[in-house]
Amino acid sequence: MVLVQFLVVLLFLYIGMRVGGIGVGFAGGAGVIVLSALGATPGDMPMLVIVFIMVVIVAISAMQEAGGIEYLVNLTERLLRRYPRLLVITAPLSTWLLTMMASTGQVSFACMPVIIGVAKENNIKPGRSLAISVSASLLGIVASPISAAVIFFSGILEKGHHGWGYIELIAISIPSTFLALLVTSLFYLFWDRIRQQDRLYDYLVQVRAETVRTIPPYAGRSVLIFIVGLVAVLAYAIVTSPKLGLIAHPIMNSGQARVGVMMSVALLILICCRVNVQKIPTGSVFKTGMTSCICILGVAWLGSTFMDSNQQWLQSTVSSHLLDSPVVLAFIIMMASCFLYSQAASTKILFPAALSMGVAPGILVACFPATASLFILPNYPTLLAAVELDDTGSTKLGRHIVDHPFLLPGLVSVLLSILFAAGLALLVH
Repeated sequence: MVLVQFLVVLLFLYIGMRVGGIGVGFAGGAGVIVLSALGATPGDMPMLVIVFIMVVIVAISAMQEAGGIEYLVNLTERLLRRYPRLLVITAPLSTWLLTMMASTGQVSFACMPVIIGVAKENNIKPGRSLAISVSASLLGIVASPISAAVIFFSGILEKGHHGWGYIELIAISIPSTFLALLVTSLFYLFWDRIRQQDRLYDYLVQVRAETVRTIPPYAGRSVLIFIVGLVAVLAYAIVTSPKLGLIAHPIMNSGQARVGVMMSVALLILICCRVNVQKIPTGSVFKTGMTSCICILGVAWLGSTFMDSNQQWLQSTVSSHLLDSPVVLAFIIMMASCFLYSQAASTKILFPAALSMGVAPGILVACFPATASLFILPNYPTLLAAVELDDTGSTKLGRHIVDHPFLLPGLVSVLLSILFAAGLALLVH
């Protein structure tokens, strides 16, 4: 029966991927119905996590409507144009930082034309910078203090009273992903220059003029309000942390504070930046974010239903292999992530099950960057956008599934992130 239920899970995940978009969530909910008919008990739905994702999306959507996203992209363009010879370093770190702040890969789409334009103006192949930037955006979700994956993972860590929590997780995920991207970028900078492979040379390209953006008058203010809210969320989590004990019995727990602060941020942006509230639901961030909520809800519910119903069998059959080899666990997470198209979905399906099997929390924290392996298959939206936007011909997909220019830079950055995270986890605990 376990095998039948597992095949049902795979079937509905496949159906969801074939339908695409919000259909992934629909397929997850339908899969729960079939599993229940086969005798499985429906698992828990991560409603608190979904609520927090929704309020974060609302706050980011308000900032987008105020022009905040355009403002951040404009600042990024200034940085890239100031140091064009270091584009392979500045471009990935910029997309990592923007994604980490906004907890959405939408910002990377806006940065790609800028990266390509700067590269062409300076006779540099944009392919390498684009490849690492795609991985940087994916790792930015892992590092984001307000991303769905981080919030869910920290929640189950704190719930299990393992001595790990929100503060420990972001204290490891942020520096480990940053250092990994920096090392990866430096390596490819020197590698390409030594082999003289960073020049366009014979490419006949038309250099576009610098984009002139009209930044709304309150765009910078909206970004400032959002950053203040983000800092407030982090500060409250720190002062209410049981380890510090600065506030022994807080009136609001950290989860409630996150929801309240993000809704307050959205309200302040509406009032202080003169945003039309009617336009917020029509923005791209709002539509993508709410679609993600449905997808995460369906996939997480499907995964928890299978895992909870077969927990004893999994513990007796699979746990020994995971406990003996963290490398196998990291490989499983990477493979699952490239099929699920979501760091949050991979986290929700695999990480609670791994904890229930006895995998040490520190090992899971070290393996957390493996959820960013969405670049392995050449069908992720940011990857395809990079290929389509690069008109120099330096970013091409191969004839086979995995012979694309995003694979090696992505694997290097993710594996380095795991190694750095493992080292930091040893220092923290």
